[in-house]
Amino acid sequence: MPVIGVGIDVADLGRFEASLARTPGLRDRLFTPAERERPIASLAARFAAKEALAKALGAPTGMAWHDAEVVSESSGRPRFELRGTVLARASELGVVSVHLSLSHDAGIASAMVVLES
Repeated sequence: MPVIGVGIDVADLGRFEASLARTPGLRDRLFTPAERERPIASLAARFAAKEALAKALGAPTGMAWHDAEVVSESSGRPRFELRGTVLARASELGVVSVHLSLSHDAGIASAMVVLES
């Protein structure tokens, strides 16, 4: 399977938490109801994941934040559930497989996404 996109992003936990506190509607705009319940480090990693996915997809305009939801498998492994605008872009590019890795440590959350056709 050829790689057709790679994206990586990091988020400073302190700055991210301050942004959510400063802009009350931001949490609802960025995250699905299930994602919103997560602790701040997990939210920052999910934000980084969505940014990394957008980069891997070529950073097109018009994609909705809620159309890429990070969910955890029973094993704890994170994966995306794509729908709507994000699924349309992924389909347009021929994406068959989306790989996601999340991490948070020392005040930083990070995510990496690899797309394969």
